Amino acid sequence: MKNIVLTGFMGAGKSSVGRKLAERLGMSVVDTDELIERSAGMRIFEIFSRYGEQHFRELEKKAVAEASKLESYVIITGGGVVLREENVKNLRKNGIIIYLHAKPDVIYSRIKHETHRPLLQVKEPTKKIKELLEFRAPYYANNDFMVDTSDLTVEQVVEEIVKKIKKP
Repeated sequence: MKNIVLTGFMGAGKSSVGRKLAERLGMSVVDTDELIERSAGMRIFEIFSRYGEQHFRELEKKAVAEASKLESYVIITGGGVVLREENVKNLRKNGIIIYLHAKPDVIYSRIKHETHRPLLQVKEPTKKIKELLEFRAPYYANNDFMVDTSDLTVEQVVEEIVKKIKKP
C-alpha cells in the first residue's frame, strides 16, 4: 500500500489523526518532526531559536527524503513541509497526499497553550496564523484531497480519510 501523507498547518490535527489513522489501517506511522528532533538531538523550537528556520528546513528536507523511502506508512509532516517542491515530489512518489485544513480561529484555540510553536511567538498569533495560511494556500493545494478538520472529531476525520482512500 502507498504511504498516506498528512500535510496541513500546525493545529490542523496531523499528529492526532495520523496516529489514529495508522492504528485503524494497521499501518506504521512516522512523524518527520520526530525524525528531525532525533537526528539533531534537540527539539524543533530549539533548532529554530539556535539556528533559524532555514537550517530547520534543511533538516526537514533530509527527514522527508528518509520518510519517503518507506512503504505502507502514515507520514505526519510539519506544517511547512509543502514550501519546498522537492519535499512534495519525494512524498508524492509513493504517497497519497492529504491536506488537513482548519480555520484560523480553530487552529489558535487548539494550540494557544503550546509554548513551543516558534512561528507563533508574536504579539497577534491569530493574525500570524491567517497570514501564514494565506501564504501557504497554493502550496497546500497540491494534494490528492482535503479534509476540513475544523468541526470534526479525530475519529470523524479518520473515517473521512478511510472513505476517500478506499474508493476505487
